[in-house]
Amino acid sequence: MTEERTRFAFWGRCSTEDRQDPEASRAWQYSRAGQLVAPRGGVIVAEYFDVDKSRSVPPARRPQASLLLAELANPNRKFDAVVVGEPQRAFYGNQFGNTFPLFEHWKVPLWVPEVGGPIDPANEAHDMIMSTFGSISKGERSRIKTRVRTTMAALAQTQGRFLGGRPPYGYRLIDAGPHPNPAKAADGKRLHALAIDEEAAAVVQRIFAEFLAGYGIYAMAERLTADGIPCPSAHDPDRNRHRCGLAWSKSAVRAILMNPRYTGRQVWNRQRKDEVLIDITDVALGHMTKMRWNDEDKWIYSNEITHPPIIDDERFQQAQRLLAAKNARQVVRRPRTSPRTYALRGVLFCGICHRRMQGTWNNDQPYYRCTFPSEYAQTNQIRHPRTVYLREIEVLPELDEWLIRALDPARLPATIEDLVTAQPEQLSPEAAGLRDEITQGEKQLAQYRATLDAGGDPAVVGQWITETQARKLAADARLRAQTSTAGAAQRHLSREEITAMVNVISDTMTVLQHADPADKAELYAQLGLRLTYDPTASPRTVNARAELGRTCTKGSCPRGDLNPHALYGH
Repeated sequence: MTEERTRFAFWGRCSTEDRQDPEASRAWQYSRAGQLVAPRGGVIVAEYFDVDKSRSVPPARRPQASLLLAELANPNRKFDAVVVGEPQRAFYGNQFGNTFPLFEHWKVPLWVPEVGGPIDPANEAHDMIMSTFGSISKGERSRIKTRVRTTMAALAQTQGRFLGGRPPYGYRLIDAGPHPNPAKAADGKRLHALAIDEEAAAVVQRIFAEFLAGYGIYAMAERLTADGIPCPSAHDPDRNRHRCGLAWSKSAVRAILMNPRYTGRQVWNRQRKDEVLIDITDVALGHMTKMRWNDEDKWIYSNEITHPPIIDDERFQQAQRLLAAKNARQVVRRPRTSPRTYALRGVLFCGICHRRMQGTWNNDQPYYRCTFPSEYAQTNQIRHPRTVYLREIEVLPELDEWLIRALDPARLPATIEDLVTAQPEQLSPEAAGLRDEITQGEKQLAQYRATLDAGGDPAVVGQWITETQARKLAADARLRAQTSTAGAAQRHLSREEITAMVNVISDTMTVLQHADPADKAELYAQLGLRLTYDPTASPRTVNARAELGRTCTKGSCPRGDLNPHALYGH
């Protein structure tokens, strides 16, 4: 093939705004009339664009970039070379040095506009230019972060502006007019402010009153749940779709008691985002972001009251002094001297409450546990053991055997075909049944309220309402747990995308059984595994599903089972 007809894969990274306005980003410098045009008369045959992904994330962890790097190893790939639209957006820090060796190994030219053609690995100037772009990218991101944080602190303190995020329980968002920045106002952006949510605000006032009257946090959570008052995630399910919504948690009550925004002042910088290395022995993996609390002296308060207060300053300070006195009696545990790795971190769920099980170390081996009753009120119509335990060694051997069998080269075509076809658009029969149960509960609640208005016994009807509402909330939580990943699916993965991902993963199957727990955890995450442990079944079972694409891309396979009928248990 001549150079003029070189088949290119276009590699870029941009924001949603850039995608909507191609002129705003040089990543679209080859774009004409909405069509990407390759340099020197070539042709673009594939496009890999990561939208709204931070440049600090290594290419191997970006959804589209990872697919491109995996495709390099495919001898039947449909492109001959890769062209980068904007190197300072594609590469950050030393990412070019960690990525370009893959292009060298698979002999795929990497074209960069600033170089005027493909990168020459023997050319020191090319290497210097790309390293410079990485440094520029890192410096630009640091400057942007500093400017944004400084501006947000000033806006919170002097103007008391609502800076985004979810409103605290007890408030709702209202429109506050057009954005003061003319450019943003022209794009239709609006300001928002906090307004009282009367129903929830009454609950907040009750929590403060009962706490100052001597009730403990656990006791208040039980009382609120027993009285049929929806918890924050049930009151507004869109706030926390990953929460079960079955009962008031002790942490939710504590968070309300500690939130100074109930006094009517805007507060910013209570938490910060820290970037920590994913693996200190492999810095090329990059960082992960962790939210951590700042010391109270670093919080930024507005100078004036900016929204209607729910609690006055005096009662709030009384609650803080009482909380501090109770916290002073708590035993401080020493941190572990060495980290512990759990192969099933984040993929193992409790089959009773559908919450992720936590890793714990007992008798020098990893366990997983669910302590729902110790975190949530127990008056929630759900029968849950005080603690559900599962040993990791009971799961891993059969899980690895199942994966190796499903991804065996002889069975790989059938597995890929299953993954291609197992992407339904409609709800499962179980999810449809839960939705019907919720609808029936709403009808019953309306009937009970009508009975109450007609003069029915308040004690009897009130008990009916409490029980029905608890069943309705339980069904709603199970439905959201089932559809949280399926509902996030934005598109189906193509056969080529699934094949590329499965081929990369299947190459590691031969060493899976003897792999390090951290490597296993990474592989399970790439497969989109979801394990559900049912301790009430006889024998106890763990239902395994592989939702390929749930973590590797924005797509998701709602069913996605490598072997849908296969269950294994102990």
